[in-house]
Amino acid sequence: MTDNGSTKPTQTTKPTRHHPIAIIGGGLGGLTLARVLHVHGIEATVFDLEASPEVRTQGGMLDIHENSGQAALRAAGLYDEFRKLIHPGGQAMRLVDPQGSVRLAQEDDGNGDRPEVDRGQLRDLLLDSLPAGTVRWGKRATGARELDHGRHEVTFADGTAITTDLLVGADGAWSRIRPLVSDALPAYTGISFVETDLLEAASRHPAAAAVVGDGFFICLGDHKGFLAHNESDGSIHVYTAVKAAEGWLDTIDFTDTETAKKQVLAHFDGWHEDLRALVADADGPAVPRRIHALPVGHRWDHRVGVTLLGDAAHLMSPFAGEGANLAMFDGAQLGRAIADHSGDKESALTAYEQELFPRSEASAADSAASLELMFGDNALQGLYDQFASHGHADN
Repeated sequence: MTDNGSTKPTQTTKPTRHHPIAIIGGGLGGLTLARVLHVHGIEATVFDLEASPEVRTQGGMLDIHENSGQAALRAAGLYDEFRKLIHPGGQAMRLVDPQGSVRLAQEDDGNGDRPEVDRGQLRDLLLDSLPAGTVRWGKRATGARELDHGRHEVTFADGTAITTDLLVGADGAWSRIRPLVSDALPAYTGISFVETDLLEAASRHPAAAAVVGDGFFICLGDHKGFLAHNESDGSIHVYTAVKAAEGWLDTIDFTDTETAKKQVLAHFDGWHEDLRALVADADGPAVPRRIHALPVGHRWDHRVGVTLLGDAAHLMSPFAGEGANLAMFDGAQLGRAIADHSGDKESALTAYEQELFPRSEASAADSAASLELMFGDNALQGLYDQFASHGHADN
């Protein structure tokens, strides 16, 4: 009441909820952690910024590695269901020069250890394996702070907040949780992507479908190239990659798709027309993306009650195919550590981080070396030689 007896409006605040284990980020890594914990009878809550699981497509094909992604799915009790999602032919690979000549063609004989699956289908598999209500949608984290007794508070854009005894940052490249343990920020790697799609490729874009083949396609030269995947829905997803200054993408008007495609293709004058058509004939928008990475060997001193996994811990370039696999493996390893150290979260986090740091450093170094190889001088021959050294260049 005010002095004159009238009622004064008061600002309402939403109550803060407590969750014993809070996972910020509902990508593959965060969901794998939640699933492995569930398998061991441990409850966790996942907070994801998207409004719902259907709000956007989840990206293209992923090759799931035997010793990381597949191992994580075994730990999650989902390996048999995962096998049902494999895209037949997806492990095929083709290496082509800028004149359109095939330098290497490897077919998928079904015996490889890196089967391809659709990222969205894999995410749905993980989501469907969790109890209802495990994932809280529309929760964009805006900040986090340390409280007493090893607890943390996370605030969200919708005005709500939570507290937790164990906070896991699984929230990607620009993690809001990372500043609790590290001052590191992702840096531009020197490579920019423009992503495009060719829909119903076999019927609407038969020439492109013939060029790309059944699986993964690589064409490199002069510090740039085309990388493409044949997707499970019959489309082809194309990554046009250019070694360029960080501001290069800002010089292109992506609101005018046709003009943007022409500006991108200006960097590919003299390349075979069937290759240029991967961009020129694309359906829908052209989407720019700068490739960032955390420093190789990123690590932090252990902090009570908080840790990171996936890109939040070790963002790297995609050129070794490790990102999603490592995120899932991180989630599985952290889940196991928590289960193995019941009631002792700090021992669990310490055990997890001791394995995480050398593992992620090795993969980040491989990714950085692959970037240098693929966009350096004589990239095509260097990549061919690398495949040959692994016994893949005999076709």
